[in-house]
Amino acid sequence: MEIIKRNKALSVSPLKSSQTIGASLAFLGINRAIPMMHGSQGCTAFGIVFFVRHFREPIPLQTSAMDQVSSVMGADDNIVDGLKAICDKSKPALIGVPTTGLAETQGTDVRGAVKTFRAKYPEYNDVHVIPVNTPDFSGCFETGYAAAVNATFKHMLPEADKSLSKAGQRRKQVNVLAGSFLTPGDVEVLKEIIESFGLRPVVLPDLSESLDGHLTEQQFSPVTIGGTLSSEIETMCEALATIVVGPSLYKAADTLNERTGVPDYRFDHLMGLDMVDNLMVVLSELSGQPVPEKMERQRAQLQDAMLDTHFMLGQARIAIAQDPDMVMAYSQLLTSMGAEIVAAVVPSNGPAVKKIACGSVKIGDLEDLELLAKNNNAELVISNSHASESATRLRLPLLRAGFPQYDLLGGYQRVWIGYQATKQTFFDIANIMLNNNQHEIEPYHSFLKQEHAMQEVG
Repeated sequence: MEIIKRNKALSVSPLKSSQTIGASLAFLGINRAIPMMHGSQGCTAFGIVFFVRHFREPIPLQTSAMDQVSSVMGADDNIVDGLKAICDKSKPALIGVPTTGLAETQGTDVRGAVKTFRAKYPEYNDVHVIPVNTPDFSGCFETGYAAAVNATFKHMLPEADKSLSKAGQRRKQVNVLAGSFLTPGDVEVLKEIIESFGLRPVVLPDLSESLDGHLTEQQFSPVTIGGTLSSEIETMCEALATIVVGPSLYKAADTLNERTGVPDYRFDHLMGLDMVDNLMVVLSELSGQPVPEKMERQRAQLQDAMLDTHFMLGQARIAIAQDPDMVMAYSQLLTSMGAEIVAAVVPSNGPAVKKIACGSVKIGDLEDLELLAKNNNAELVISNSHASESATRLRLPLLRAGFPQYDLLGGYQRVWIGYQATKQTFFDIANIMLNNNQHEIEPYHSFLKQEHAMQEVG
């Protein structure tokens, strides 16, 4: 598989969402948390627009409000003052401090600023403050998300002697590291699957409780409502095992394993028959219970759906553009049904790129996707809402997936993982192919009949 690197001096029709936004989303999956982006007010305003249009919910997000003076002279005071103001007014349990490109270019020492805050205001020592370097001029959404999860473990799980490991003390607890490509709906279904085996999942980050679109008695909250409790994160060292979903989180999984000794089971994704089967085997071994009959029936339904849809999906020509984890997941799912990935575009390199089921992967933007899809006669585009204009120009249907989705209600809540969701994905794509008359034999018009008609007219 060939990886084609970026060769343009600028991004045309950008595909990438920044690391800073990805890290902020990870912190939004923790209970009573608030991300404070270290950068200008415009950086944070841009992030809020992305989140609000995607989730259609109020998003707690703050900024260190760097201006032209602090950008040149140093912005450590902005961090210290901003943390104090948030602690005073919002009473959070955790504050995440992801950096922006402006702060990184200025050369800020965000960890040093947090130490200064701790020394100056010891009365706030009960508030977790987690700095993480996420410059938006490198990486992408999923790398920032993964960096925030890794930083959370380094902050909240101190290094310990492995001979004193507490792993397995909570015989029913299973840690789950949920990749950035899992929707709140995905996380909720994954928790239900684990609970069906009599196990108790502790998910980080748990977007299924903080950004699932539920109404509360509070009209507004300056911090997240729902999500992983800080106290639960601290108990992850006592779990029976850890389930990791997405190659981008494997580094964070290494940190968790090194610090706790808790064994982990790693899944590139949870879409398709093979991957979900593997999950069922692991959960059955961990719990000592057989696979529930409900899951067996859902598996049989998926097998039937695969038979029903393979005529439409076989040899379908598909173009995909998203972060590496998601492109890898969809490419493997669709090629397992005989489809061909004729264009695969990712915004940056990552561990999942080499696992993408395509002859070549382009590190680029939506212009690259458009050109590859056109040159390779694609029949369907899978990407986020930013690709709608490209799909329109190509006159191809667009299956919206990933972040952001601002022109589709409920896209953030759709379920893609597990037997049932895989079945629905196959049905949806097959129906798209049918509605666009793909793989249909064009009617034959005899030239002899046309000549006979002309003679009669004459």
